[in-house]
Amino acid sequence: METRVLLLTFQEVDARYGLGRAELHQFVELGLLRPAPAPETIEVEEPDELLPRLARLHHGLGLAPEAIDLVLLMRQRLLGLQAALARETARARQLENFLHGTGPLLSE
Repeated sequence: METRVLLLTFQEVDARYGLGRAELHQFVELGLLRPAPAPETIEVEEPDELLPRLARLHHGLGLAPEAIDLVLLMRQRLLGLQAALARETARARQLENFLHGTGPLLSE
């Protein structure tokens, strides 16, 4: 799957997602967003996922940028754990099928 990286100006982000210059500077300082070479510009992978999430967490829930950093880290950890659980569940199902004689045991 190809990842899209876009360059967006602070003005574009403010107009599309309601995140102002001061907020964007804070997000860049915390490492939540990557600055682009041009001033007042950021590089964003999958902006239609990250930027609305930042706006919801900041404006909708009233979280401080530092708290948003923690929430995003916890979300990444949760997604990783969910993926690991899905893999292990599939492996257990394969083993059960093999032991019951209803299917082959497939490797990862």
